[in-house]
Amino acid sequence: MGVRITPDPHTVSPSSFREDGALALDWVASYLERVGELPVLSQVEPGAIRAALPSSPPDRPEPFSAVLDDLDRVLMPGLTHSQHPRWFSYFAITGSEPSILAELLIAGLNQLGILWRTSPALQELEEVTLQWLAELLGLPPGLRGQIEDTASTSTVVALAAARSLAPDRRVVLCSEQAHSSVDKAARLLELELWKVPVDDEFRLRPDLLDLDDACAAVATIGTTGPGSVDPVPAIADACERAGTWLHVDAAYAGSAAICSELRHHFAGWERADSVVVNPHKWLGVTLDCSTLWTRRPDVLRATFGHVPEYLRADEDVGSISEYTQALGRRFRALKLWAVLRCHGRSGLQERLREHMRLAALFESWVQAELGWEVVAPRHFSLVCFRRVGSDEDNERLLERANASGEVFLSHTRLDDRFVLRLAIGSFRTTEDDVRLAWDVLKRETAAL
Repeated sequence: MGVRITPDPHTVSPSSFREDGALALDWVASYLERVGELPVLSQVEPGAIRAALPSSPPDRPEPFSAVLDDLDRVLMPGLTHSQHPRWFSYFAITGSEPSILAELLIAGLNQLGILWRTSPALQELEEVTLQWLAELLGLPPGLRGQIEDTASTSTVVALAAARSLAPDRRVVLCSEQAHSSVDKAARLLELELWKVPVDDEFRLRPDLLDLDDACAAVATIGTTGPGSVDPVPAIADACERAGTWLHVDAAYAGSAAICSELRHHFAGWERADSVVVNPHKWLGVTLDCSTLWTRRPDVLRATFGHVPEYLRADEDVGSISEYTQALGRRFRALKLWAVLRCHGRSGLQERLREHMRLAALFESWVQAELGWEVVAPRHFSLVCFRRVGSDEDNERLLERANASGEVFLSHTRLDDRFVLRLAIGSFRTTEDDVRLAWDVLKRETAAL
């Protein structure tokens, strides 16, 4: 005789799912409305959140309302708010409303994109949406695109393809200012990484490229530190002569190519073997969404196209999983598609142009103020600057400004000097927010 199972009263029912869903959506909407009033940088000490959480999981089901209660009570103090209009740290980031709503749909549909047949819509929407985005960015037709989680993964995929094409050449070259993901990818793939010196504008010097043993070179458009733009046409010339794979990292700045007046920064990227752009950085798409294009998909498929027996199917269709190391994939294209449709070319251009206007305005304030200096050419929406004085003074200034909770900035080192970075990219940032950042920096300087 079977055992009768009595439904637990706390188990989510279809009706409570709708009610809880409405509560969750209201929570997110309220959060976005008030996020500008919260401290940007978390104010808790290490271990505080862990100490506030139970050490063991619950024995009995709990209502979803309890999760929301603890989100407010326990977790919120430990959040640094990347949705904040005065998040000026690291890189531009916004989860816009269409992408947030699409994330709910993605989770609800919970598609398993291991093969074309497991979700034809997932694969074909991804293919079409990547064609749309390539067109918006001015990339040439015919490139094959796919979505990875981050640029770190996109770089591993690109360099693995390059290695497979020239297995006896075990060197990768990049600028001294290239992103750390290149270091990690080279280490993972057991490749030797050579850092090429930069010029006085922090751009890779192509005259110093030695590609004899190189399977790949990485050129960056919008470096992480100063936002510099490597001379891609000259690097592409050298790579073509040497038969070396060229990967262009435009993870941050690539979105700016949607603005026609900025296309000159992207000259030559159409000649690359692979290009990465992160819509989750500056295009209003929630994390994670990194777009990778290649003009040599056959090499990617030869590198990653292992199809075991249990995945073999009758359809004569190549699955995305044959072009990358991950088998399962989320329906990420849905949120990129939603953003492109709900903002459109003109809406996205308007946002990015405003960010660059604000960056130019902030730069002008620094240049006009005695005792401050801009230390790198301004590219896109990033300003690198510092207070005239010691590195220690600038470090203390950054710590004090961030500790105020009013703003959040990051730093880099250029010419062996500690440099402050203000990166504008939130769709919620206004001129008042940028003005407040400048006021906080001057106030904390005076306090020092």
